[in-house]
Amino acid sequence: MMNDNVEVKSEEGDEKKWVNDSSVDHKGKVPLRASTGSWKAAFFIIAIETSERLSFFGIATSLVLYLTKVMHQDLKTAAKNVNYWSGVTTLMPLFGGFIADSYMGRYNTVLASSIFYLMGLILLTLSWFLPSLKPCDDTDLCTKPRRIHEVVFFLAIYLVSFGTGGHKPSLESFGADQFDEDHDEERRQKMSFFNWWNCALCTGLILGVTLIVYIQDNINWGAADIIFTVIMVFSLIVFILGRPFYRYRVPTGSPLTPMLQVLVASFSKRKLPHPSDPAQLYEVPKSIGNNKRFLCHTNKLKFLDKAAILVNDGSFGEKQSPWNLATVTKVEEVKLIINMIPIWVSTIPFGICVAQTATFFVKQGTTLNRKIGNGFEIPPASIFTVSALGMVVSVAIYDKILVPVLRRVTQNERGINILQRIGFGMLFCIGTMIVAALVERKRLEAVERDPLKGSLTMSIFWLAPQFLIIGFGDGFTLVGLQEYFYDQVPDSMRSLGIAFYLSVIGAASFLSSVLITVVDHMTEKNGKSWFGKDLNSSRLDKFYWVLAAMSTLNLFLFAFLASRYSYKRVQKVAVADCYEDKSDYESVETKV
Repeated sequence: MMNDNVEVKSEEGDEKKWVNDSSVDHKGKVPLRASTGSWKAAFFIIAIETSERLSFFGIATSLVLYLTKVMHQDLKTAAKNVNYWSGVTTLMPLFGGFIADSYMGRYNTVLASSIFYLMGLILLTLSWFLPSLKPCDDTDLCTKPRRIHEVVFFLAIYLVSFGTGGHKPSLESFGADQFDEDHDEERRQKMSFFNWWNCALCTGLILGVTLIVYIQDNINWGAADIIFTVIMVFSLIVFILGRPFYRYRVPTGSPLTPMLQVLVASFSKRKLPHPSDPAQLYEVPKSIGNNKRFLCHTNKLKFLDKAAILVNDGSFGEKQSPWNLATVTKVEEVKLIINMIPIWVSTIPFGICVAQTATFFVKQGTTLNRKIGNGFEIPPASIFTVSALGMVVSVAIYDKILVPVLRRVTQNERGINILQRIGFGMLFCIGTMIVAALVERKRLEAVERDPLKGSLTMSIFWLAPQFLIIGFGDGFTLVGLQEYFYDQVPDSMRSLGIAFYLSVIGAASFLSSVLITVVDHMTEKNGKSWFGKDLNSSRLDKFYWVLAAMSTLNLFLFAFLASRYSYKRVQKVAVADCYEDKSDYESVETKV
């Protein structure tokens, strides 16, 4: 009896000493918990995220200004080029995430994409300083840039876009991989990781839209490009220095193939009766699965369960083709992806509201009085700082105050579940649109009272409340979406999970343009379009009210879908006890 107790304690000690979550260290061995992963590794990863976001927002927020001021494109052409670039930048993470999960691994993908990113930044710098690549000999007197400058400039920004495609989904999922979900302390740390990850993101954003934008406006664009390049080189070195501390996930091939196999197997056995006992469905033994995490069976989308029906004796299951027989875990992974589609769709209206911050909100800022102090003029894009500060504040309050309190009240390790957090943030989206409509109406009234000065009688800080509120909403909804798509996708698709989150923002930006076009045509038919040649002849306030109403209706839809959603349920040992009805929570540990 004493020997049994000693063996149990020894096993528990080994579990705490070593990380048994299928990850490996830089030598390809089982990681030692004390010297790898957790915050000691995450800080290296967060450092390169901060510098990457600084470069990205420094380029993105001023791209339309560069195209119109330096390359002398008309507003329509410049806007079209910005949209093309933004579209490619948004879609590339789907490709980058797939490559990371399937073949290269997240660390190697981050490394390779950072090199492409750096090449783009170096080209940007050379296009400004090399005489043969400069826009003109005298930029101030130039009316049309050299053709070679246009070619090199667009090649440079699309290299940055390509680098972002691999960098963004892989780096965030790689950072979250540093925390073991089966270890109580590290699981709680992982819940905080996404909060502080976004604080780092906001730090890069704030520096990008203040310091960098100021340098672009008051020194030159080339000086900002040099800063981007130097910081990216330094952060890449820091990232590589963290290599011995990281935990790595070995890619296992395309995650899409097993999903297709489940669909084929379930269709081929569609005429078979469904077993009365789900425990009869096929699952590999733990000894074969090694450290792979098993998923519990759920009663939703039961037609897919037929892929796990054994047509022969269970002992021959391992010998059957995966196109004829799938495990319960593989079937449940397909269910996870299908169940995420309605959630993905219902978060797009929030993304449409967020899209207004980079377009109409900033454009409003150009019409207001931006002078403070002794004639210092705030760049229009710098108003983004308020949104970033709102996000940082909301994340800090949520992580350090609300979560500890809510844990005691709800007995939920997260305080509230992920979808509740996302839904709560959507309330701020509605508030943002209401405030934006009221402020825009006041601006139009100021124009009516004094057509000469127009809205210059109003300070740009009138826009601060709407930026601050949407920042609070981002702290709940955007951070929640990142955690949701990382946590709820199959383990083999976590880089793609982050790409799915980014695709919400991309799809919302595209649909925002479509919505503007539709509203423009409808209102023009009924008299006067809400979108005139300039803001003073437009009625953005009415458009904001439409977005507020749309967001309110969507919140009810989201709440309905969230109430019916079943979270991923993970077990450590594949046993029949798992099939009992349990609460919808992220993990279930079964006992033999």
